[in-house]
Amino acid sequence: MDSGGSSDMTLAFDLAALEALAYPDRVFQDARQWTEYAGVVSEQPTYVVTNFTRKHRIRQDFFSGPRSRAESLENVKTQFGTERHVFVGTNDEDAELAESVGWEYLDVEDAAAAADWQLGEPADPDVEAPDEERDDWP
Repeated sequence: MDSGGSSDMTLAFDLAALEALAYPDRVFQDARQWTEYAGVVSEQPTYVVTNFTRKHRIRQDFFSGPRSRAESLENVKTQFGTERHVFVGTNDEDAELAESVGWEYLDVEDAAAAADWQLGEPADPDVEAPDEERDDWP
């Protein structure tokens, strides 16, 4: 994905956006190559986000906790003073939210196309992806 030439970026995914990606763990691994911080925001209870990120082996730098997405994004922006703050979401409501708190917005479908991420139901992380080569096998 083209990050605009700067890796000084904080990237926040709405939980619904991650749930639209076939390999959310790989998305985070990829994003870490061109962002400074990456995390998940959601209005779902904390345990829902934690269960999803644990299941998919996602190590996030921040998460929303028991607060609104707007408050979470505002807190993250204050805490992580990067040049850019980009929110990946799924709909017009997400775009409006991003604008209201001073974040750039990127639709998950556009992000997936730009970064070559696969859309679809999240795969079981214990099942090897079809294009994945294992270097730990003899």
